[in-house]
Amino acid sequence: MSDTAVPSVLFVCVHNAGRSQMAAAFLTHFAGDRVQVRSAGSAPADTVNAAVVEAMAEAGIDITAEVPKVLTVEAVQASDVVITMGCGDTCPVFPGKRYLDWELPDPAGQGVDAVRPIRDEIEKRIRGLVDEIAPVS
Repeated sequence: MSDTAVPSVLFVCVHNAGRSQMAAAFLTHFAGDRVQVRSAGSAPADTVNAAVVEAMAEAGIDITAEVPKVLTVEAVQASDVVITMGCGDTCPVFPGKRYLDWELPDPAGQGVDAVRPIRDEIEKRIRGLVDEIAPVS
C-alpha cells in the first residue's frame, strides 16, 4: 500500500494546546497507522494545557510529550481533511480539501472538570470520523 492510500487529517485550533491535541491523540489512538495525524495552532501556546493532559491520562492516553505546533500552509496542503476548532478566519483554505468545523468550548484556563465533557465530545466525534475515513477492514 502506498502512502497516498492513507488519509491524512489536520486538527487546527488557535493555541494547539487543548482541543486539537485531544483530537489528534484520540485519532492516533483509535486509527493507528491507518490515518496520518497532524495538529497545529494559528497562535500556538508554549505548552499543552495541563488540565487537557490530565483529562487525556484519565482516558488512558498519554500526551505529556506533545508540544503545540505552528500552523503552516504545507501542513494544510498535505492533509486530506482539515478540522478546525474555533480558529476562525486564520485557517488557510485550499480547494480540494475537505473542511469540517467542530464548534467546541475552549478548555484554556479551565480545570479538568470542565475539560472532561469537551474530551468526551471530541472522542465521540473522532470515533465517527474513524468509522468514516479509516474503517477496520
